[in-house]
Amino acid sequence: MPPWITTLVGAAQRAITALDTAQPLAQLAARLYVAQVFFASGLTKIRDWETTLALFEDEYQVPLLSPALAAVLGTAGELVLPVLLALGLAGRFAAAGLFVVNAVAVISLAEIAPAALQQHVFWGSLLVALLLWGPGRWSLDRWIAPRLLSSSERVHPGYTRAA
Repeated sequence: MPPWITTLVGAAQRAITALDTAQPLAQLAARLYVAQVFFASGLTKIRDWETTLALFEDEYQVPLLSPALAAVLGTAGELVLPVLLALGLAGRFAAAGLFVVNAVAVISLAEIAPAALQQHVFWGSLLVALLLWGPGRWSLDRWIAPRLLSSSERVHPGYTRAA
């Protein structure tokens, strides 16, 4: 094999190792960024509840839900799920929930500016990535899961861990 191929393969392997090392930081950054966006939105809604109800009655057309119920559920989702996501606690659940909140926000608006739509698409893309690959090594899920598994092994002695 020519030496330049060996050099190229070695460089590629080092780059892949560096990228793998950066994954937890990227997952944490994605979690914190998306959590901040949705949590800030929830705080805005709860600060002026009358305006929030008016928006859900007049502006947002949430399918299948009354405006009052949609306002409560949407605001609760924007306040609780981002905290879980930021901590990486039930990270995939939080990502899935925020993805639904994001999708409903886009669907419920009769008109949405192209720039706003792009933001929602970006947030949705980050949430799908967190849903698929999980919250990462720097998450409470990663810390708690082995402890839950070992405690379930003690409670259920017939349970065996997959290799």
